Amino acid sequence: MKLSFEKSTLLNAINIVMKAVPSRTTMPILECILVDASDEEIKLTANDMELGIETKVKGNILEQGKIAIDAKLFSEIIRKLPDSEVWIETDDSLNVTINCEKSNFKIAGKPGDEFSYLPYIERNHYISVSQFTLKEIIRQTIFSIAANENNKQMTGELFEVKNDFLRVISLDGHRISIRKVQLKDHYEDEKVIVPGKTLNEVSKILSGDAEKEVLIYFTNNHILFEFDDTIVVSRLIEGQYFNVDQMLSNDYETKMSLNKQEFLNAIERAVLLIRESDKKPIILTVTEMGMEVAIRSAIGSLKEDIMIRKEGKDITIGFNPRFLIDALRVIDDETVDIYMVNSKAPCFIKDSEGSYIYLILPVNI
Repeated sequence: MKLSFEKSTLLNAINIVMKAVPSRTTMPILECILVDASDEEIKLTANDMELGIETKVKGNILEQGKIAIDAKLFSEIIRKLPDSEVWIETDDSLNVTINCEKSNFKIAGKPGDEFSYLPYIERNHYISVSQFTLKEIIRQTIFSIAANENNKQMTGELFEVKNDFLRVISLDGHRISIRKVQLKDHYEDEKVIVPGKTLNEVSKILSGDAEKEVLIYFTNNHILFEFDDTIVVSRLIEGQYFNVDQMLSNDYETKMSLNKQEFLNAIERAVLLIRESDKKPIILTVTEMGMEVAIRSAIGSLKEDIMIRKEGKDITIGFNPRFLIDALRVIDDETVDIYMVNSKAPCFIKDSEGSYIYLILPVNI
């Protein structure tokens, strides 16, 4: 095999597929990137058996072939090379020579045939969304998946397609995030649980261009994202997702509308007084006069008043401030509406169209 690339083009492709290289594995071949130029185009592939990424890279094929190269070493070598043309050549002994200007590396490769290719995905059931929309949906929900795997379903997000709507849901036992977007066409109903790790990596690769589309294909066991020159294939999380709809309610005793940024700034000032080990709640006191944001910790205390428009009863309620910050940071609206029933029931931050809903459980105060 003999190939040539522009360094920046090759490095970008390596960075994309590196997201599917496992940090630990009992199969050394999975620590590699497959460079496949056995056809008319060059593809780089990485696969940890749960998540696989394949991307096409522009380059010149002087001799066809394929080779598996240690991903970490390959990445570091290309990163350190001058910004110039890179030549990659292999011999019959699976040695890989990498040349760029005056640099000449020779490293060991592995047989390309031993590499685990991405699973074949039937491309029957799919939806299409813009890269911008998908990137935003992930940004606005991914923070509320569970970090540990005590409940596998909570480490993923529900992708639910009904007619011409996509609804994405995440939860961690203390809060729920929901985003709903209208699609351009009607599609078959689908309901799958996508691993949070997959969505994180897809989000990093997406350009966020509103003019470019992402095709999302569904099967019983896998989901495939296809965009630009890249394919991301992931196993789905098995099992039944939680019935989130029964946790949602339109009943409320108190509704307040307020400036989102002003509220966010006040909470961020309050958390300056909390050590990471502390679990001090932020206390909101809502009256006809406005809302008081208060916190008291071993470091000190803060009280701050915020103007609001209020409907309904007065209320005093406590929250984990981090949960409020996470939700407010991803809402783009200038004004937010917050609905509460009592000091022990969940509060809802949502818009009138239902395009986003954030449910947050209160804490005892």
